[in-house]
Amino acid sequence: MKWSFKVGRFAGVDVFVHFTFVLLISWVALVHWQQGQSLAAMVAGVAFILAIFLCVVLHEFGHVLMAARYGVKTRDVILLPIGGVARLEKMPANPHQELWVALAGPAVNVAIAAVLFLWLRLTASFEPLHSLTLTTGPFLERIMAINIFMVLFNMIPAFPMDGGRVLRALLATRKEYGQSTQIAASIGQGIAVLFGFFGVFYNPMLLLIALFVWIGAAQEAGATQLQTAIANIPVQRAMIKDFRALDLNDSLNRAIELTLDGSQKDFPVVSNGSLEGVLTQTGLLKALAEGGHQQPVATAVSRDFATVDHMDMLDSAFTKLNDCACRTLPVTDNGKLVGLVTMDNLGEYMQIQAALNN
Repeated sequence: MKWSFKVGRFAGVDVFVHFTFVLLISWVALVHWQQGQSLAAMVAGVAFILAIFLCVVLHEFGHVLMAARYGVKTRDVILLPIGGVARLEKMPANPHQELWVALAGPAVNVAIAAVLFLWLRLTASFEPLHSLTLTTGPFLERIMAINIFMVLFNMIPAFPMDGGRVLRALLATRKEYGQSTQIAASIGQGIAVLFGFFGVFYNPMLLLIALFVWIGAAQEAGATQLQTAIANIPVQRAMIKDFRALDLNDSLNRAIELTLDGSQKDFPVVSNGSLEGVLTQTGLLKALAEGGHQQPVATAVSRDFATVDHMDMLDSAFTKLNDCACRTLPVTDNGKLVGLVTMDNLGEYMQIQAALNN
């Protein structure tokens, strides 16, 4: 994700923090300084926020480790001011496995809350929960309360919360996966409407939650419908066959000509019939700004690129396009370049198929 920086790597998964998290820490430090007028108050406030986000990281790694148990890799974990996101390559196809992956995150928070509760009881430092606030009360008890809240909030049966995935997994044990997703998304959007209604009259924060849930449900339903629709269609049926390629020894002038001559933005680059990389529009513009148009394509080509085989299914191409954050995938047949696949290309193919099926 843009505007994020890496803070570490755990269990083979990179953890990133969005820069807005730094703004949150700064705001919390300022508020506590204003309230307590002391360095100790400021440090305590920042420590509380960091402890909460440590719990968020542990929650996300609950998902990560359970997914790994079923052979599903995680691209990375990203921390945002509103929480964390473990970006799995995919959800397990087996609904029972998806259920356990979805429950693993909240289970971590339950375990944290249980351990803290026992410690507070053993040390006789437990106070009534109604006496706590975000800034007052025993530190560990406030962390316990936050973990309980995280469990309750995440188990709301609506995407993108874990409860939405739990609901879909349970439905998928009896119904088709796409239908289960649509039902779970509809229930989630119904909950969003309720949040919005109560938000208008009682708490404006519920309006933001309602918007968050509504958009999350719509995105999950759309992505699942797309992947279900293209799951059994080979790439060769939808790939772009009429495309232009560049040679490593071509000048960037040639790339400019091809760009202006048609709608193609990214160009596969070959040498002696072998695919060597991809010249993206971003790479072209950067090279032109730095060295002019007489440079060879070899100076601007990206050699870190993904490909897809012509007999792979379109859902595989869709996943690769998302994973590499690129716009174009070269399609190969026994190592030979035979076509291209882009997000726009996939969208157009699906629109045509939908029209033909009406």
